[in-house]
Amino acid sequence: MTPPPEPPAPEGTPTTVIGLMSGTSCDAVDAAAARITHDGTALRLTPLGMVSEPYDDESRAALAAALPPGRTTLADVCRLDTRIGQAFARLAVRADRELCAGRAELVASHGQTVFHWADAGRVHGTLQIGEPAWIAEATGLPVVSGFRTRDVAAGGQGAPLVALIDRMLLRGRPGVPAALNVGGIANATVLTPDGTPAAFDSGPGNALLDAAARHFTEGRLDHDTDGRLAARGTVHRPLLDRLLAEPYYGLPAPKTTGRELFHSGYLRTALDEVGPLPAPDVLATLTRLTARTIADALRPFGVTEVLASGGGTRNPALMAALGQELGAGVRLRTSDALGLPGAAKEAYAFAVLGWLTLHGLPGTLPQCTGATGSRVLGSITPGRAPLRLPGPPAEAPRTLTVDRFDRVHPLEPAPPTTR
Repeated sequence: MTPPPEPPAPEGTPTTVIGLMSGTSCDAVDAAAARITHDGTALRLTPLGMVSEPYDDESRAALAAALPPGRTTLADVCRLDTRIGQAFARLAVRADRELCAGRAELVASHGQTVFHWADAGRVHGTLQIGEPAWIAEATGLPVVSGFRTRDVAAGGQGAPLVALIDRMLLRGRPGVPAALNVGGIANATVLTPDGTPAAFDSGPGNALLDAAARHFTEGRLDHDTDGRLAARGTVHRPLLDRLLAEPYYGLPAPKTTGRELFHSGYLRTALDEVGPLPAPDVLATLTRLTARTIADALRPFGVTEVLASGGGTRNPALMAALGQELGAGVRLRTSDALGLPGAAKEAYAFAVLGWLTLHGLPGTLPQCTGATGSRVLGSITPGRAPLRLPGPPAEAPRTLTVDRFDRVHPLEPAPPTTR
C-alpha cells in the first residue's frame, strides 16, 4: 500500500535541491544547488553555487554522432542513456558534497535532449536521456526527471519550460521585462504590463555558431571562444538574407525548435548556396542572425528590459550585436542582476521545477506552451529511503525572490547518515 502523503512542512522550512542541466549545446553537465523556502505566495531561492563538468571525449563524440543529422541505433541510445546518467550522477554527488555539505534532499534532472519531434508547429514527442536511476543510486536522493513529456502529452510544445519560473522572477519589474536564455537554442519569456506571459524559442542561439566553428576548424574547436572569429569578420548580407528566410521565424508563439532543424547539415546547405566564404565572415553573419532573430521576436511586445543568461552571454561579439539589434531603448543585462548567475540560471530553474513537482504543484503555463492546461511535471525516482511526498502547500507560490549569492552562508556539514 502506498503510504499517505506527509503533512506539509511548516512554511519557512527550506528544502535543499540540486538542479542538473545539459542544454542543446551538448557540451557539459551543470549542477546548481539551492535552498528553496516557501512562505505564503512567495518562494525564496538561496543559491549555494554551481559546479560543471564537460562530457568526456568519448561521450561527446558519441552524442554528436547520434544527434541530427546523424543516424543512430537503439544500442547507441542505450549506451548514451547510461553514460549520460552516470555523468549526471557523478556531478550530483560532487554538488551535494561541495555545495550542500551532504545535506541535499532532492535532485531535479533535466537530462540531455536528443530529439524534439516537432512538425508544422506541433510537437508530437520529446526525448531526454540520462537515466535517473543512476543519480538516485549514487546520491541516495529522490530524483525528479522527465519534465517535458507531460506538457507534450497535454498538447503543449514541451518548451520553453522555464516560463513559469521566469514569470515568478519578472513579476513586479517595471515596463515590459523579458528573460532570455541563449544556449544552443535561444528562448525567451516576456511579461506584458497586465501580467500576461508569452514564451517561445526564437531560433538558434549558439547551435549554428558552434557548427560553423567545428566545420572551419575540422573539429579542433567546438565553439567560437569569446566571439573572436566573429569579431574579425564582416556580415555577409546574401548569407544572412538566405538564413532569415527560414519559415520557423514566421510561426506564431508558442513555438519551439531545436537541433533537429538548426544543425550542421542545415548550415552546410546554406553555405553551398552562397558560395565559399571566409570563416570570420560566416561567424559574423551567424552572430548577427542570432541577435536579429531574438530582437525580431521580442520587438512586437515592446520589451523594455532583457535579462539574459546561458552560454551566449559569455560571447562579447554576440552580446554587442544583440544590444545593437534591440536598440538604445531596451536595457540589456544578464540574469546576475536578479541574483542568478547567467551560466547557472536554467539549472536553478529546474531545481525550482523539481520542488514544485515534489509538492504536487503544476510547473507549466499553458499559454506559454500551448497545452490544454497546467500540469505537474515529471516522474519521481525514489532514493534509498521510503518515498514520502509532502502535501501541497495551502497556497501556490506566485513570486520568486533570490538571495544574493555573495551573502549566502555555507551549510554546515551533515552528520553521518545511512541514506
